[in-house]
Amino acid sequence: MLSRVADSLYWMSRYIERAENIARLLDVNLQLQLDFEEMDDDKLKEHWDPVIRAAGEENLFYEIYDRADARAVTDFLTFEPRNKHSVLTCILSARENARMIRDQISAEMWECLNQAYLFVKSNNAQQVWERGPYEFYKQIQDYSHLFLGLTDATFSHSEGFHFMQVGKFLERADKTSRILDFKYHILLPSLDDVGGAVDAIQWGAILRSCSAYEAYHRLFVSAVTPAKVHEFLIFDDHFPRSIKSCVRELDQNLHSISGCPANKHSNQAERASGQILSDLKYGTIEEAIEFGLHEYLENLQKKFVEIGKAVYDTYMFHPRLDLATEIAAQQQQQQQQQIHTKLP
Repeated sequence: MLSRVADSLYWMSRYIERAENIARLLDVNLQLQLDFEEMDDDKLKEHWDPVIRAAGEENLFYEIYDRADARAVTDFLTFEPRNKHSVLTCILSARENARMIRDQISAEMWECLNQAYLFVKSNNAQQVWERGPYEFYKQIQDYSHLFLGLTDATFSHSEGFHFMQVGKFLERADKTSRILDFKYHILLPSLDDVGGAVDAIQWGAILRSCSAYEAYHRLFVSAVTPAKVHEFLIFDDHFPRSIKSCVRELDQNLHSISGCPANKHSNQAERASGQILSDLKYGTIEEAIEFGLHEYLENLQKKFVEIGKAVYDTYMFHPRLDLATEIAAQQQQQQQQQIHTKLP
């Protein structure tokens, strides 16, 4: 497969997954704010700052806005074209990548992405958001779910499909780790609230941000606790948005691309994903807590960045040729061949 095609499939999938995750994160936190209507400006900043950190664009936000509140953060993460993680930018980027490989994807996939593109670019999108952000973010999530279903049903499950899966699961694992780390940055009103109603509401919001609330309660019938939430979203074998499940799928699809046996590696991306998967298979929540949950999640995020770079270096990067050097090398090779030809 051509590297440019692999690159476009990979990023098309990542951008769609990113748009969905940002939409869900904003939707949940807007609803969460309704439970804390009495929050003053300082408390609002403490609530919305972690959302910006989870998206990874804190510096840019404060270059554009004076303070973090619901309106500023949601506008920045939804419609701001300068923010590469905004919903608008993600949908536009996914569609642009699809346009460059229009002949490689199914008509249904292209139509879905084009509809999402037309929606976020239209005046109607702003009107829908103004009437009620919930409907807007639900529409974005519905487009993502439809695209995933169409990809599975109408796109050949060959090499290109595996590149899309790598992009999707790498993005999903990274965002789950960032959403889970979100609670680390939230300050409770007082120490008395630790383990109380406010704390429980916030942990419930973390689960909803990963679409994990119902799945968590089917497994743990007891109250929501920090240790159980971390255990579920990091180490669960069956929930499709847990970090462990995402890394397992990521590793399998990397090996499907290269054809390398599952217990070996043929490139740095497979080596890195295999190392993380091994740590998650044999690690425990107790070990993660002892290490420090914030530090543990930050370490995972750094490894996900390394995998992304390794995928690019292995399959998509082609260094530019220095034509002068290339011509000189060819001339030297021709001269050596002529010398060898003249020798008796």
